[in-house]
Amino acid sequence: MEYRHKTSPSPRKFKVVASARKVLFTIFWDMEGVVHKEFLEQGQTVNSERYISTLRALKLRLRRVRRDKDSILQHDNARPHTSRQTQDALRQLELTTLPHFVYRPDLAPSDYYLFPNSRST
Repeated sequence: MEYRHKTSPSPRKFKVVASARKVLFTIFWDMEGVVHKEFLEQGQTVNSERYISTLRALKLRLRRVRRDKDSILQHDNARPHTSRQTQDALRQLELTTLPHFVYRPDLAPSDYYLFPNSRST
């Protein structure tokens, strides 16, 4: 509601424009660069099954590009990452994980390494 005088013109209504297509981009990287990346198909959501599929693809990629190195994965505490199915898959794939602390903007490395032009000066 808004306060208007009887002779006031009616408020203008702006047209709602559909936003641009949103895309979810999943990326894994290490000190040497990007290891694996995927785009989520339109209309898909990330659930345990989808995340496990991504982890399997990551493991195959790691075997090809980082043969002689140990792999340690750090992911947040989103439901697909912490589900029992995902935890079982991580053990089966022999991917070691590091705990992820409560969200802290100062611990988001992607802000600094993946998008260097967005750094504040």
